[in-house]
Amino acid sequence: MKTTAGLWIDHRKAVIVVAIILIAIGIVAFAYQGITYTTREKVVDFGPIQMTTEKTKTLPLPPIVGAVTLVGGIVLLVMGRKNG
Repeated sequence: MKTTAGLWIDHRKAVIVVAIILIAIGIVAFAYQGITYTTREKVVDFGPIQMTTEKTKTLPLPPIVGAVTLVGGIVLLVMGRKNG
């Protein structure tokens, strides 16, 4: 298959690379179970006096997301090798 940039891409190799990336994302999703980030908010802004606070928030990541991503990556990996 030839891309618009003029580069040749082997379809099987591309599928295997995507499968490996999905497997890695699935493992990370299982390991962390969520994404934690910190935000800063102004509490007081009164002339030269300013006070801020840092709040830690967590975006939960259900285990099913990791499972679906991991299984999808494994299926793609098996199919990519079988078609080759």
